[in-house]
Amino acid sequence: MIQKSNTKYFIGMFIAMIIWGIAWTSGKAATEHSNPEVAAFWRYAISFLTIIPVILYMKTVLKTDKIGLIYMIGAGILSAIFNYLFFKGLSHGAAGYGGTMVTSIAPIITYILSIIIFKTQVSAKQIFALGIGIFGALVLLRVPSEGFAFLNVNSSYFLACAGVWAMVTIFSQKASKRADPMFYTLVVFGITGFINMIFALPYHPFAFASYDYIFWLNIIYIGVFSGTFAMTLFFVSAAKIGAHNTGVFMFIVPIGAIVSSYFAYNENIALSTIMGCALSFVAVVLFNTKSKLERLKAKQNLI
Repeated sequence: MIQKSNTKYFIGMFIAMIIWGIAWTSGKAATEHSNPEVAAFWRYAISFLTIIPVILYMKTVLKTDKIGLIYMIGAGILSAIFNYLFFKGLSHGAAGYGGTMVTSIAPIITYILSIIIFKTQVSAKQIFALGIGIFGALVLLRVPSEGFAFLNVNSSYFLACAGVWAMVTIFSQKASKRADPMFYTLVVFGITGFINMIFALPYHPFAFASYDYIFWLNIIYIGVFSGTFAMTLFFVSAAKIGAHNTGVFMFIVPIGAIVSSYFAYNENIALSTIMGCALSFVAVVLFNTKSKLERLKAKQNLI
């Protein structure tokens, strides 16, 4: 039962997810009117500049410890890699498929990495959930029907995106205990923008007149709305509705990506994409849903 007081946060999370979904289509348009390097730089440069007033308005505590700073730097480097792969993938592949693949597969990879690297304890139910998620990923990659044909230029960048984003998620989880999420975001935005700028310089990213209004409209949308606005909505809402609901809401992203790419590029929606996304959704729900006994033990540990 959703408490009325939390309704606005659920709405905020829904809006953030739709904005992120549309960003895949918008990113494809920005790449078509520039190149992956320039688009990658301006996306986070704009996000970094526009999140500063939000940080000041929210009076965010700007401090962390040495370990927290290491996590931030690591996340910034990984985000820069993800950012480039994001635009590079969109320059070759479909926005709807990319948005669905990354959103669906990244959580599964995150769980697997947590188990392997951090020796996270999992129950039989969670192992079963991971099995469903892995099968969903294989369906999404069309392995049952096409074998390993997904290892092509149209899909490999998106698959790499999912893997990198899983690592970013782990860094974020570790850093969240040592710094305010908004401060973490500010630092990561700054590091990502700076790294992407280095690789964009040979393409003259500051030659503003070289890029048309379609590029600037789309890159501003991604930087301001998908970056600063949606990220702020996400953190504010996530703090109120809990991690379990946050994970479930992530599966709204493919809806925004698929619908917007259909209208913008007339991209077809494959049955395997819908099935794979649905199976991954089920896996995330099962993995994060605690039984009555588990909830009772958690309460006892708090007493």
